[in-house]
Amino acid sequence: MELGATPFEALQAAVNRAGSQSAMARICGVGQPAVWKWLQSGKRLPAEHVLIVERETGVSKHLLRPDLYPTSSADLPGDVAPGAAAVAPNRTEFSVERKRA
Repeated sequence: MELGATPFEALQAAVNRAGSQSAMARICGVGQPAVWKWLQSGKRLPAEHVLIVERETGVSKHLLRPDLYPTSSADLPGDVAPGAAAVAPNRTEFSVERKRA
């Protein structure tokens, strides 16, 4: 999978690696129409499915959802320090909790 792939291209690759939309749906625990809708709408894979899709298809979470899984600290928002765990319930509220060593 190309590193410059868009999240949509990564989703398409995951479906291809799964074998079909139906197989992808089984991986995610949803119906095939849900997978079809993700592909037709051009939306990103819902967050709750990213880790299992990565595990089952080998398509990186960083490609599937770079907004949730940035590839480096340079991809983090400016107000988040590297090593901090960010929790973002929505785009208007943003809290940061520092990891303790």
